[in-house]
Amino acid sequence: MQLLGTLPPTYANLSVEEMETRIQAVKDRLGTRLFLPAHHYQKDEVVQFADATGDSLQLARLAEQMSEAEFIVFCGVHFMAETADMLTRDDQIVVLPDMRAGCSMADMADIDQTEIAWEELTERFGEDIIPITYVNSTAAIKAFVGRHGGATVTSSNAHEIVRWALEAGERILFLPDQHLGRNTAYDLGIPLEAMAVWDPLREELVAEGDDEQVKVILWKGHCSVHEKFTVSQIQAFREREPDRRIIVHPECTFDVVQAADEAGSTSYIIDKIDASAPGTKWAVGTEMNLVNRLAATYPHLDIVSLNPFMCPCLTMNRIDLPHLLWALESLETDPVNIIRVDHETTEFSKRALERMLAR
Repeated sequence: MQLLGTLPPTYANLSVEEMETRIQAVKDRLGTRLFLPAHHYQKDEVVQFADATGDSLQLARLAEQMSEAEFIVFCGVHFMAETADMLTRDDQIVVLPDMRAGCSMADMADIDQTEIAWEELTERFGEDIIPITYVNSTAAIKAFVGRHGGATVTSSNAHEIVRWALEAGERILFLPDQHLGRNTAYDLGIPLEAMAVWDPLREELVAEGDDEQVKVILWKGHCSVHEKFTVSQIQAFREREPDRRIIVHPECTFDVVQAADEAGSTSYIIDKIDASAPGTKWAVGTEMNLVNRLAATYPHLDIVSLNPFMCPCLTMNRIDLPHLLWALESLETDPVNIIRVDHETTEFSKRALERMLAR
């Protein structure tokens, strides 16, 4: 088996029609031996072949249920495929069509930086810190959190898990997205002055008050897509179209979330729009592929992006037809781009996941 590979040039020269025909042929031949999940942010050209669409953890848990599947070809980014590998059996093979499909947010917290931060923070505040990590993080970070008594969170259950952590410990460390952590803690009644930010590059804590005030330590990380939404974009819509509702993802900055009409996870956004009355106008602050898909799926609504100049998630969009076809055709000969997480990392990561699921 090839763990890594580079797309053979022959795939780049195929027509869209030929690639689509060959992809469907592999799916037909493999049947239930193949499970192909695709994240909400994937391109339509990929989503059309998905056996399921959803968020990262939802898809990984679906993969866990696919007992007949020998192959899981995960159309998402690296950390998502890692989670799928940790939840599936050892004899099942998880493949990421393009190994360059990473997540800039997940990459903002590596395990060495986290170990350094933990040593300094526990020396400064004591051992009573509960680490929490967004599922948008590497397997190594999930394992770190599991090893130290913490849990993972999704954007859907962040309030519930952060509330549990604040009751279980004196303070929490929230990795790697400062915005989701800040927005969630604020909703739970934690004032901004009780939040500090750990800068992993400078290896320093930035806090407004004294240490006794600090309840939430936020890792200085962010989503490169959701940080592109601004209050000025919201204000422009308010002035032009005061009847247009603004809905954003909680990975957006605090000011944007406060200025919006609604904020919630990808599932929340989809459900809210699905339940809207005909003619409702929405400006949506999340990834462009999903916004465009929502606009196409709900033609009776008026759906636009909050940022008209927004680009799709560049790393997510590395998964394309040539890479998908290559990954699928390789399954029957010599699988490429296999994602493997070692047993120790898997064990501790699953502890963090299980603590979340137990809440």
